[in-house]
Amino acid sequence: MASLVEALTMFGLEEELTCSICLCLFQTPVTTPCGHNFCLPCLEMTWIEFEEKFSCPQCRASFETRPELKKNTVLCKVVEQFQISQDGLSKGTGEEKREKADSSQTKPRLPSPVPCDSCLVVDAAKTCLTCMVSFCQEHLGPHLENPAFKCHQLVPPVKELQQQKCQAHTKLLEFFCQQHRIPICCFCLLSHKTCSTTPLKEAKEAKELQLKKRLTELSALNDKTAKSLEQVRMQQKQLSHTTSRKLDLLKTEFLEIVALIHEEEQEAWKKIKSEEKRVLDNFEFVHSVLGKKKNEIQVERGEIEVILTEMDDITFLKRATKLRQIPFSDVFVPKIELDQNLLGAVYQKACNLKEVTKRFLNVTQEEKKKVPLGNPGTFVLPLKPPMMEEVCPAAAGKTKQRSRPARRSESPKRRAQSSSKAETKSETTTLDTFLTKPRQEILKFATQFTLDRHTAHRNIVLLEKCTKISVTEMVQDYKQHPQRFLSFSQVLSFQCFKKGIHYWEV
Repeated sequence: MASLVEALTMFGLEEELTCSICLCLFQTPVTTPCGHNFCLPCLEMTWIEFEEKFSCPQCRASFETRPELKKNTVLCKVVEQFQISQDGLSKGTGEEKREKADSSQTKPRLPSPVPCDSCLVVDAAKTCLTCMVSFCQEHLGPHLENPAFKCHQLVPPVKELQQQKCQAHTKLLEFFCQQHRIPICCFCLLSHKTCSTTPLKEAKEAKELQLKKRLTELSALNDKTAKSLEQVRMQQKQLSHTTSRKLDLLKTEFLEIVALIHEEEQEAWKKIKSEEKRVLDNFEFVHSVLGKKKNEIQVERGEIEVILTEMDDITFLKRATKLRQIPFSDVFVPKIELDQNLLGAVYQKACNLKEVTKRFLNVTQEEKKKVPLGNPGTFVLPLKPPMMEEVCPAAAGKTKQRSRPARRSESPKRRAQSSSKAETKSETTTLDTFLTKPRQEILKFATQFTLDRHTAHRNIVLLEKCTKISVTEMVQDYKQHPQRFLSFSQVLSFQCFKKGIHYWEV
């Protein structure tokens, strides 16, 4: 009996602690100026649709300004205590606990049953929407047997039946207001004359159809977004690959520049060291000659000193006549110097190389203004050094065959002439020999290029999947890209060749 009374008390308390919007226990409860309590998130979601007029969802009391909502700490504590006590009541004996534990491990959790409003012990079998009461099979007898209850509407058990009633008129919520987006009862229709109202079931079906349509749109949009994301990733990967390739080529170019400068340095160093060796060899020769002469002078001087000590006249004269009769020549030291012309030429060559490099690197401010930032397409790179053998075919279809630099011992003028003649002769011989072959044989070396649209000039039209081009006077609407040519009608291909025979037609 005590447990029954306690269950009735808990049921009434649960109804008072239930939010009339979400039909669940209060979460962060707040109190409106009219005295009704709601969950803070529920009330904010209800009021977010009204920008000027705010009203209580339960009593429809209107407020001129949006009320300042504060957490009801007392009600929050009551909800917490109720949840704790409800958990205590839901626990049975030790055996029931074990049975529930075993069943929870083997069976999926089912929704909690609706208790009978008459006995509060047995689960309800039906819910009468006319009486707004749930009955078990035993207490449902009068509704099934008595003709007076024949017109009552019986439905499967409905949980939280009190939430299905209008809080203002205690009638079943049967309609839905489209303007206020809330369920209403038949009496509420009078206050919603100007609103568009539909039966609750029709409103649910319409909303369900709308949500399904929205879900289809979102699915299509999601697929489109996924494809766009994949395209962006591919473009990002392609950009990284292109950047890596450009960096490798740039590194090769700078390594060749460093190699050329290092070679020039080694050549200048050898010339200076060779001149130094020549001068030092001359000094060594003069040193050896002067040393030999000094030794001869010292020997003759010693002999004279010995003869001067001889007291016998005959012996003195004999020994004196045997001395060297040819006098020593005067000491002569030749002028030995470095070849200043050679040193000056080597130094001047190094200075000229430095000045040329400086003039190339120090671009004037006017030239910088002509080159837009972040768009290197307007910057025309100089020709590659002769050591570079790699050929990148462009849209113009021209190739450049580069020969290795001539020997450093030759003069620049002679070296340029010989290199130009040799290169022209080699190109002419190779092309003439190659073009004399039948076209079918030449086509064996045909190469299909894929042109890089990011480098195409705006007067170039790319055709047939970027494999053919056409020059036009009409400016193409290409996107801005840092690698695009802006000064000349050019376009690069993705393929580069370091060696071999490659043929294409223009």
